[in-house]
Amino acid sequence: MFALDPQLPAPLVSQIVDGFRRLIEDGTLRAGAKLPSIRQFAHAHEVSVYTVVDAYDRLVALGFFASRPHSGFFVRSRATGALAQTSTRGNYTFDSMWYMRRIFENRDLRSKPGCGWLPNEYLFGEGLKRSLRALVAEDVDLGGYGEPKGYPELRRLVRDLMAEHEIAATAEQVLLTQGSSQALDLAARRLVRPDDAVLVDEPGYANLLSSLRFLRARLIGAPRTPQGWDLEVLENRIKQHRPKVFFTHPRLQSPTAATAQMAHLHRVLQLAEKYDFIIVENDIYVDLDPEPRASLASLDQLQRVVYISSFSKTISPNIRVGFLAAQPDLLEDLAQLKMLSGLTSSEFTERLAYGALVDGRWRKHIKNVRERLAQDHQVASQQLLELGFELFCEPKAGMFLWARHPGVASAAELSYKAAEQDIMLGPGHLFYTDLAPSPWIRFNVAFCQDGTVMSFLKNEALSLH
Repeated sequence: MFALDPQLPAPLVSQIVDGFRRLIEDGTLRAGAKLPSIRQFAHAHEVSVYTVVDAYDRLVALGFFASRPHSGFFVRSRATGALAQTSTRGNYTFDSMWYMRRIFENRDLRSKPGCGWLPNEYLFGEGLKRSLRALVAEDVDLGGYGEPKGYPELRRLVRDLMAEHEIAATAEQVLLTQGSSQALDLAARRLVRPDDAVLVDEPGYANLLSSLRFLRARLIGAPRTPQGWDLEVLENRIKQHRPKVFFTHPRLQSPTAATAQMAHLHRVLQLAEKYDFIIVENDIYVDLDPEPRASLASLDQLQRVVYISSFSKTISPNIRVGFLAAQPDLLEDLAQLKMLSGLTSSEFTERLAYGALVDGRWRKHIKNVRERLAQDHQVASQQLLELGFELFCEPKAGMFLWARHPGVASAAELSYKAAEQDIMLGPGHLFYTDLAPSPWIRFNVAFCQDGTVMSFLKNEALSLH
């Protein structure tokens, strides 16, 4: 077919893309021809599966390949997939679906500082095992479906946990979901219609932005600052676009890890009242915050705020247990939408989460995770600053650092170089409404401790001077 040469200056991904492009353009590979599977190509050419995945994704984005579920990759007809650009670096689409698939399909990557979860050793694995043993001993009936709103005992516990954060609600105002992602999706599908103006943090939560684009919403960015939001710009955009809903993440926000100050929270609620929009507050990192502080929901008491959180970040991402809370009428609509889209959530995993949360060692576990992340922040911040990076803020808590290097114009290019070495970075453009090139990178500090990431960045930083 064609040969790859690791000694060439061109990265292997680019060599694969160029090789297939030549074969298609000279007619060697015709439209409709089935291509080698990713694993077949990787084995034949002695390269990593990850490298081939990257190359195939670029070829799909460039219009050379078509991906068919359960069938593989095929040469796309030139009439329907014409190539608009000739460069294979810098013009392809490094989009959020690419990012999600690479993370979730490549669990054995050497390093994942771009991911959004904690390493196994930070999770409550022992508590989950104890909960599982207790469930087995109880001989729980696994037949039938669970309650539409979720396991009642866990909903009551969520009510009590929210009360600790000064959010007053009944258990009937709590809807359990398959993680915060389903909660956000339910809120979006209930509140957003095509062409609606929707206010979102900028930079913001990449998965949510993708979901809203799928719903054909008009995304209006609310610029984040280390203190919260640029309030003047925010109000001007609200006046201009009159959004129906504001999806925001005030505490330890992804990707910046900034936390909004109290004055900013009050102002956002004032704007919501004045311009009549709903706020969906994503508070998934509340358990990682060492400081007791107000949320939009605690100030508003669920009048205009839909409150979303999750246990996946601190117990285990595998159990997929989250929740949302809202005023009663809206909550009933969301519960019905949950049933229409997927019936009930898993009572088994909800019971597992409940057992872990009432475990006597849960609060000590959370305290240890917070302390460990604080140490990770200190180390990662110092190393990035020594390499010449600028930090958006230094939160000293949560999972992330948001940073850029003066020598990097587009983090996507750096991310592809990292991918060649089995390192997954979080390039900044994924977190913006327009996906425009950005120098910013999201770092998960818990995955920056093995030396691999900083060694790669040090080599790249040296090459930029």
